[in-house]
Amino acid sequence: MFILAHLSDPHLGPLPRPRLIDLASKRMVGYVNWRRKRARVHRLDILDALTCDLAGQAHDHTVVTGDLVNIALPAEFAVAQAWLDQLGSPDDVTFVPGNHDAYVRPALSYWDRHWDAFMQGDEETRSAPDGLRFPFVRRRGPVALIGLSSAVPTPLLSAAGRLGDEQIARAADILRRLDDEGVFRIVLLHHPPRRRWTRPHKRLLDAGAFRRALARAGAELVLHGHDHRDAIVWLDGPRDPIPAVGVPSASAAPNRHDQPAGYNLYVIAGNPRAWTCEVISRGFRAGETTPSEIRRGPLSPHRQA
Repeated sequence: MFILAHLSDPHLGPLPRPRLIDLASKRMVGYVNWRRKRARVHRLDILDALTCDLAGQAHDHTVVTGDLVNIALPAEFAVAQAWLDQLGSPDDVTFVPGNHDAYVRPALSYWDRHWDAFMQGDEETRSAPDGLRFPFVRRRGPVALIGLSSAVPTPLLSAAGRLGDEQIARAADILRRLDDEGVFRIVLLHHPPRRRWTRPHKRLLDAGAFRRALARAGAELVLHGHDHRDAIVWLDGPRDPIPAVGVPSASAAPNRHDQPAGYNLYVIAGNPRAWTCEVISRGFRAGETTPSEIRRGPLSPHRQA
């Protein structure tokens, strides 16, 4: 048995004080939005309570599917690194970036400096010789984690993502090879691979190409964030449908408009061609001040969010 924890979109606050030059970009709109709304939605006390609850639950590994920072100010990245370190060692925590982590193009230069160890494949599964970071592969017990990046700098008022043809092709090759090895394949990315609640300006732009690759290569599970919602959709696979699961923001305060903070635990057992996966969702309920179990059940096409 292997238990995987899944958190996403912590949007770590409070924002450091920006310099005027830092706001001479898309960051200005994001900063105003943070001051007017998001600072009340994404609360550090909520995030601390959620991660404390996670620490009390048995699990073997944790994945975080993006959006550690908010408007990608330089000072945000060190804070995010400290939070990842607190969550666990790089051997025990895997991270893939989200659109806020690539809010402006200069933000990409901070990834290697602060988050490299959490986005690095195992020695025998490092990227191709040209040095591209994504996809990367991490093996943990019976599980193979395939990390993708849909995080790209985008214009003002856009939170869209893109994987790119090369990354999709590499991911498909990796998934086929891992299928031959009989491991439980979990794909990690930030943007959901199928639009359900996602508005057009927030979508994964090449989601169709990614889904077609999954339909040919297969996977046992896809995990994402971005929508700040508990969600399950089912994608076509070569043998069985593939569940794509999203979780709420890990720092979202309970209110009338936003889904409260939560995370999932995936209990994986069985063997190749006979895997089982139970999902345990934990988080805040309306009126509660501490996280609790929301639901649990087998991950099957009959269980919908």
